[in-house]
Amino acid sequence: MLTFALQLKNNIVANFSQLGVSSNYIKSIKDLNIIEPTPVQVEVIPFLLKNNSDVVVQAQTGTGKTAAFGLPILQKINPTSDKVQALILTPTRELGQQIAKQLFKFTKYNTDKIFTEAVYGGEHISKQLSRLDRTTHILVATPGRLIDLIQRKVVNLDSVKTVVLDEADEMLNMGFKKELETILSQLPERRNTWLFSATIPKEVRAIISNYLNKDAHAFQLSKDDVVNKNIEHQFVVVREHDKLDMLIQFLKSNGNARGVVFCTTKKMAITLSKQLQSKNYNCEALQGDMQQKERDKVMRGIKNKSLQILVSTDVAARGIDIDGLNYVVHFDVPAQLEFYTHRSGRTARGGKKGIAISFVTNQEIVKLRAIERDLGIRISQLR
Repeated sequence: MLTFALQLKNNIVANFSQLGVSSNYIKSIKDLNIIEPTPVQVEVIPFLLKNNSDVVVQAQTGTGKTAAFGLPILQKINPTSDKVQALILTPTRELGQQIAKQLFKFTKYNTDKIFTEAVYGGEHISKQLSRLDRTTHILVATPGRLIDLIQRKVVNLDSVKTVVLDEADEMLNMGFKKELETILSQLPERRNTWLFSATIPKEVRAIISNYLNKDAHAFQLSKDDVVNKNIEHQFVVVREHDKLDMLIQFLKSNGNARGVVFCTTKKMAITLSKQLQSKNYNCEALQGDMQQKERDKVMRGIKNKSLQILVSTDVAARGIDIDGLNYVVHFDVPAQLEFYTHRSGRTARGGKKGIAISFVTNQEIVKLRAIERDLGIRISQLR
């Protein structure tokens, strides 16, 4: 059984050169204002560069995991070959696009070009087929779209040496278990599988047991860091019918700050969004029944800062990656421990500070304290 024997340590490393990162990539990430490596990068990058091994990394979003697996992948690519050598699987279109964009920026100063392509549902497949005619060294894909491309025989994965399962828990939560098993069973046996996940529930452990080597190395953030340490966790006790007034009070106190308000149901997200709009707040709902065009419009708005507030369900927010969000509001206490982790991880990204505040009734305090205990964090009460 996999055990997380290796705890990620807060080692002090002056720069990425000490981790074994090539100078051209260091120059690129410096342009992106990435100067000091995060704890995840400190532990994982040197190991992946030096070893051909399966790994399991438990790390929350916002802790620098894209660079943690992206930089080693780039340094292992043979640019003279036109074969797909690395496959990165992600739960959502937005995350796939973000990873591909980041890898492209990392290669800014490369002499030999490394080409990354992202494929996902929600975009007409003919566009992606056309792009795949070009040389592709790294393929970033959502599971459903990749299965479609494999069935059309337009993607050849025979030369894949590294596969990354990014946000593995989210992929399984979204119902991609069958697709993941199909893809993993068709990849070359001689490959390295790197699994990254914020949480390690039994479904993720089953994937690890069935598809990773028994000697896979496991890295885990110390319990204090499972939820980003730059997040200040707060809660306020409020009656159910007073939650809207409490939210408006919170939003007023935060001025023009941007954030996400989480609800447990689609109906509540839509209703709350309309209520805030009626109070002249610049916000939109993000929920699972939206068409891709509608979702893209909302995501563009929050990313380009024309939207201030996103009201979202847990399902709809999977895989979103938005810089500069100041707060997360748990309008409803999340149904699962993992949801609290993923919700809160939307703020305090890239080393910035953020607030995660929960609105709880008297009956829900016990549930919140259980979350606090299980995650090893302190959630302070506001009075």
